[in-house]
Amino acid sequence: MWQARATGRGRSGRDLAEFRYLDRQICRVAAACLLAYLPAACTAVPEPRAERSAERSADLARMVSLNPCIDAILLEVADPSQVLAISQLSHDPRSSSIAPGTARRFKAVSGTVEEVVALDPDLVLAGSYLAPATREALSDIGYRTETFGIAGKLSDSHAQVRALARLAGHAARGEALIGRIEQVLADNAPPASHLPISTVLWQPGEIVPGEATLVSDLMRHMGFSSHSAALGMGQGDYLPLEVLLAHPPELLLIAGDARAQHHPALAELTHTRIERLDPSLLYCAGPTIVRTVTRLAQIREAAR
Repeated sequence: MWQARATGRGRSGRDLAEFRYLDRQICRVAAACLLAYLPAACTAVPEPRAERSAERSADLARMVSLNPCIDAILLEVADPSQVLAISQLSHDPRSSSIAPGTARRFKAVSGTVEEVVALDPDLVLAGSYLAPATREALSDIGYRTETFGIAGKLSDSHAQVRALARLAGHAARGEALIGRIEQVLADNAPPASHLPISTVLWQPGEIVPGEATLVSDLMRHMGFSSHSAALGMGQGDYLPLEVLLAHPPELLLIAGDARAQHHPALAELTHTRIERLDPSLLYCAGPTIVRTVTRLAQIREAAR
């Protein structure tokens, strides 16, 4: 029967429809078993999560992170033994804000409910865009999930650091990280006589950041002004090469790798300084800010 179903030979359309229906029912049963986390068989009775969590209440929370920006902060404020897994994006140097050697010490997950259940954490950490179905499934099983938005300014980052440090049970580590960030900002602040440098940050996809983004906030702190905003452009707006050549800034920071961002015509911008910026510095808060500020200070000093 299964061979006939697989090949489609020797069966009527009605038969095939019935087999497909059976497949769907089997998949539903399998999914229910996975979501209930029954390691031995679907007929087994699992130990209630509430009882297991109560047994661990005296210990520090064991966590799974599904977001690469949360990963970066979590590894700063939690004990390694508390981190059961991080986002698989943190294992990819193109999307990670963590040093590859550090990231590889931790298991990585793609974010499926089954992966989380298999690790059985006390707490799941995710971005605010976590799929509602995933969050609902985790809640139904009994897993606590905390979500975090994208930090749009320095104060948002500090709030995230404090929240994650408290969840990890190490509030003092959060304050220490914030102290490092404030110190690097103070050490690299522009002099009082500094005039803001008109700058375009040309991101991957040939887009520009809006003013309500963390990287724009950091650039203002470091003595740069947004040339794209002066041209009337906002968050995620596409900046064509032609517009850039017609309205050049004092400084062009290229953080993408599109063809236009390597175009020979850029050499014609004789009054524009061009610098490259690692895309991993653009999006995440917490410890990434230290690297971003340090790099922006280097660029500012070179432009003087």
